[in-house]
Amino acid sequence: MLLGVHVSIEGKIYEAVQRAHQLGCNTMQIFSRNPQRWRDNFLESKDTEEFKKRLDKLKIRPLFIHIPYLINLASPNPRLYDASIEAYIEDILEARLLKADYIVTHMGSHKETSEQAGIKRLIGALNIILEKTKNSPVGIMLENTSGSGSWLGYKFSHQKEIIQGLKHKERVSLCFDTAHAYLSGYDIATKDGLGNTLDEIDKLVGINFIKLIHLNDAKGALDSRHDRHEHIGKGSIGLEGMKRIINHPKLRNLPFILETPKKTEEDDIMNLNTVRKLRQ
Repeated sequence: MLLGVHVSIEGKIYEAVQRAHQLGCNTMQIFSRNPQRWRDNFLESKDTEEFKKRLDKLKIRPLFIHIPYLINLASPNPRLYDASIEAYIEDILEARLLKADYIVTHMGSHKETSEQAGIKRLIGALNIILEKTKNSPVGIMLENTSGSGSWLGYKFSHQKEIIQGLKHKERVSLCFDTAHAYLSGYDIATKDGLGNTLDEIDKLVGINFIKLIHLNDAKGALDSRHDRHEHIGKGSIGLEGMKRIINHPKLRNLPFILETPKKTEEDDIMNLNTVRKLRQ
């Protein structure tokens, strides 16, 4: 099973690899920089080289980098929109230096405009990004959202429209977040609900587009639209629901990354152990 967590890069970025290994992970996700700030510098080459050495030595693959929160490729604000595109390109270039396989991104907020206007801007931004990084092997993952506020991506018809609007789709795939799906109205806690959700994704986009599962239980009611994660088996999806997701024949061979709550260092250990027990 490919199983990992979102790992802190506190200290030196290469220390994150050791943290993942100590948890028994064989895949991992990180922020490559502070997610709450715009970039003020690039990683030092000696740190990226050490990072890659540890990845190879400890055999942790695939590597996922989550895009910072400030980036909004659907923004109606021209300055933020242009800055987001520029920052995204810089992050892809740095991700390549780190030998990352994919960048995971939320699909942006349309703010006070319409969903259609936001989707149009997002398509335009991604076309620019894909063209300007056409020689990069780093893939771009569109993550489904819980639907809070004016965020795009809470229904898979959005992903369909975006992918159809891209000139070069080869590097684009989906990250399926279980908590976000449930909170946005997909009842994946039940057998029929999970099956119907995967059928919808297959019909609209293609199930083969899913390359990563963000495995999180949901804190809140079905279709409540609030982005709140819970420990595995302790939320609204529950142990049986999580077990079905982990072992589903269309999902079980994909990488699973946990983004569950972390109040203490023991929380990741607890959640990883729960997932391993649920695996059949």
